[in-house]
Amino acid sequence: MTTLSNIEERIKKLQARADAIQKKQAIAAVAKIHSLMKEYGLTIDDLTNRGSTGAAKGSVGAPRAATGKYRDQKTGATWGGRGRAPAWIANAKNRARFLVSAAVESSDSDSGKRTGNYPRGPQPAKYRDPKSGAEWSGRGKAPGWLASVKDRTKFLISTADTKTAGIKKPKS
Repeated sequence: MTTLSNIEERIKKLQARADAIQKKQAIAAVAKIHSLMKEYGLTIDDLTNRGSTGAAKGSVGAPRAATGKYRDQKTGATWGGRGRAPAWIANAKNRARFLVSAAVESSDSDSGKRTGNYPRGPQPAKYRDPKSGAEWSGRGKAPGWLASVKDRTKFLISTADTKTAGIKKPKS
């Protein structure tokens, strides 16, 4: 009659045979790997680092590290778009300018032109302080003499004044 102890004893013997077979196969696999490494001139570093095929190190099912989807142009820091956003992109209204693909395209362009329909360089003055004669083009931070004023129309320079002053109107 078969008892539980007899079955457990047979399980132990079969497990020992399975372990011996597995160890034998592992030794054979290592020997084959060594011969292939010697044949192709490979080192351990070639196996542990990323090769030209782009295979990630680690096991087959291991998750890969996320590549940077967004890049900070000032520091070069990247963010994959997952998890909490870093400070340099957290408050950005439009994250498209931080996209890595957009940065590559903009750096590769030879034209040097930027997108947008607004003029570059110095602009003619639009506002003038009647007391001091200081002028402001309307771009950038407003000067102190104009920043607190609610109605800026009294500081506007008429178009006739700009023509007589010799200021060229920017091309649009």
